[in-house]
Amino acid sequence: MQRAVLVGCGAMSKAWFEAARTIADVEIVGVVDLDTERAEARAKEFGLSSAVIGNKLHRVLAETRPDLLFDIVVPGARHATVSAGLEAGCHVLSEKPMAETLDEARDLIRLAREAGRIHAIVQNRRYLAQIRRIRRLIASGAIGDVTSLHCDFFLAPHFGGFREDMRHVLFLDMAIHTFDAARFLAGDAATAVYAKEWEPSNSWYSQGSSAAAIFEFSNGAVFTYRGSWCADGLRTSWESTWRIVGSQGSVVWDGHDDIRAEAVTSGKEGLFSAVAAVGIPPLDASDRIGGHLGVVQDFIAAIRGGPTPETVGTENFKSLAMVFGAIDSAESGRRIEITI
Repeated sequence: MQRAVLVGCGAMSKAWFEAARTIADVEIVGVVDLDTERAEARAKEFGLSSAVIGNKLHRVLAETRPDLLFDIVVPGARHATVSAGLEAGCHVLSEKPMAETLDEARDLIRLAREAGRIHAIVQNRRYLAQIRRIRRLIASGAIGDVTSLHCDFFLAPHFGGFREDMRHVLFLDMAIHTFDAARFLAGDAATAVYAKEWEPSNSWYSQGSSAAAIFEFSNGAVFTYRGSWCADGLRTSWESTWRIVGSQGSVVWDGHDDIRAEAVTSGKEGLFSAVAAVGIPPLDASDRIGGHLGVVQDFIAAIRGGPTPETVGTENFKSLAMVFGAIDSAESGRRIEITI
């Protein structure tokens, strides 16, 4: 039985509790939140009558001596929370972003390595079935080599709370999902970025609700991102809308269930090359899907001797570096090289 403490009982925690209770031999033995009444309410909601409730993580860790820490705190508390869990001998699964700065992220990688524990991050979008199917299509060579990826993300959520006060809110809190998915689909890491942020007149965010970025990948591919969190009307999916261009064809995805691809079939027919529809491969038994549940399952499997999670800190750092590269570029107005 793997014993877990969960810290941070805000709205996002519900998905974590639901995922955890579907996995055999995982027991939440402690629930922590600055507001103990909120922690008690979550524990009651999920029938955790014997869990230790508290607002001091160190005390609950010492009392319960868990194997795992599920970290769902606000980004500003992430480094201290993960550090406490690793120090207590826990494997740690964190909400994104991995850290508030790259230096803090590097430090968490160091602490996890020294503790001999796994620290992974919930990048649940790469565990979507549609993402896996697109990646399978690209890997088949059906559209040739990926030459560019293009994403649009336009929504207008009124979250309230910390997000509306965050600087670089779109890049730091949301765009990392899209950046991580682009890195996964391209099978590559970004090497440079040029980005811009702005605040529309109707914005209810403090800073950085609207942004655009152009990334360069090491293999020569280019990834463009356009987004806003204060764009009312004609909403995109939370997963963005995508166009992936290859040397022999293209894939488009509406961010929901509509994935379409066409590939070149022969030479030019007048002005254009002849193309034909390409079937999107089905999921394979080896595909790792399930959103939050998929990430948690991979994490649990890893600590039981399975393969390293795809979103382990050393890998997720590459996606976080894209975020901070974009932020640096937006602040400086310059193209920024991304070093891993």
